[in-house]
Amino acid sequence: MSNFDRIFEFVVDSEGGFTDNPVDPGHWTGGQISVGACHGTKFGISAAAHLDLDIPEVTLDDAKAIYQREYWDRIGGDRLPPSIALLVFDSAINSGIGRAVRWLQDAASVAQDGVIGPRTLQAIDLLTARPGGSGELCAEFLAQRLTFMTSLVIWKSLGLGWARRLFRLQRASLGMTSHSIASVRPDTLSAITR
Repeated sequence: MSNFDRIFEFVVDSEGGFTDNPVDPGHWTGGQISVGACHGTKFGISAAAHLDLDIPEVTLDDAKAIYQREYWDRIGGDRLPPSIALLVFDSAINSGIGRAVRWLQDAASVAQDGVIGPRTLQAIDLLTARPGGSGELCAEFLAQRLTFMTSLVIWKSLGLGWARRLFRLQRASLGMTSHSIASVRPDTLSAITR
């Protein structure tokens, strides 16, 4: 099983099945609360990002293909250490690719241009080669993401679930090596995060 397959399983478990929560802007076709129609999300595939899809009819295979094409490939997931790929991939899905990549670049102390290129990859390699470097990079990345999330107006209504997700992500990223994902599965974490 590839790193994408394992990371996809973790992320899609966090995303869950169909929901149509009207306080979530991603559930609206207009990308804002009460703008357009509330068609919801399924497996994290949102009405706001996929106007052409009948969201309740999206299959797991549909979601996997979309995730690979629109997120994993665009962040260069195969070029990143798995622990970093997990965090950037999950963030790209929730907050946009550009924002996720800029958080990574800020955490790695490189210019934030929103593109994972040779300089970003070199900085990540240098950081993750140091003892504890992967953990430090992951922690800084998650701190960037948390700061952004808590600034959102909808933090009051969705924040607890997001915080749980971030803790699960931290735990999973720490369970990964630079070559493969460890046997840290979302179902084994649910008891301590819910």
